[in-house]
Amino acid sequence: MLDTEVSPIGLSINSEKEYPTVSYDVRNQVALVTGANRGIGKAIVDVLLKHGASKVYAGVRRLESATPLVEVHGEKVVPLEIDLMHPETIDAATHVAGDVSLVVNNAGVLHTSTPLADEAIESLQIEIETNVYGLIRMARAFAPVLQANGGGALVQLNSVASLRAFAGFATYCASKAASYSITQSLKQLLSEQGTAVLSVHPGPIATDMASAAGIMDQAEPPEVVGEAIVAALKSGEFHCYPDRFAKEVGSAYRSYSEAVIAT
Repeated sequence: MLDTEVSPIGLSINSEKEYPTVSYDVRNQVALVTGANRGIGKAIVDVLLKHGASKVYAGVRRLESATPLVEVHGEKVVPLEIDLMHPETIDAATHVAGDVSLVVNNAGVLHTSTPLADEAIESLQIEIETNVYGLIRMARAFAPVLQANGGGALVQLNSVASLRAFAGFATYCASKAASYSITQSLKQLLSEQGTAVLSVHPGPIATDMASAAGIMDQAEPPEVVGEAIVAALKSGEFHCYPDRFAKEVGSAYRSYSEAVIAT
């Protein structure tokens, strides 16, 4: 039987709501999107500006890769060097993007490696470095910025692979499960400063990453992720399931998440 009393670490499984719902509207806000030059990141930039964001910092490893975004959106897009594997670029970005109230950590890496592959440990080390340590670095650097600008919101791209493992890219799934765990803790911590936290769990999306994983035949356009993020932020949700496959996984997971994970 579960003990419903608050434990020494503050866990109360049956509480109706441990953390307040924080609604966030992207209109007239300044955003930062990592991995903004292609795929889901590029689509998120497009969608944020479509819904009225005043400016988006396009976080990219090579500044010239953001040129197509600038050509489309003009001065509303500001290229910004951010490499999640190089903390100094993240720290430097806080001095340039000190006006952001929305941080979308989209950048990530995927290796198609099974647990039995010769390169499994090396693949996992690389994925942990970017997908987990990168999230921690971004959160540590930008949490004070968000607080100074009224709270704002932090969005983390976590994938359905954070909830369900796939043997063909098992190390990626493990890294995303870890980033999802960190995201849950960030929700608890950042709620104290009025920052909304959103965990996004896309399924197959038509990107280079989906192609590498061999799931393009099931993929939906990246724009569905951007639109789902805008809607979920406005409604104050914690979990976001953008596409058909993700919604199926989310539906099966919902009873557990609502009972155990603060939503």
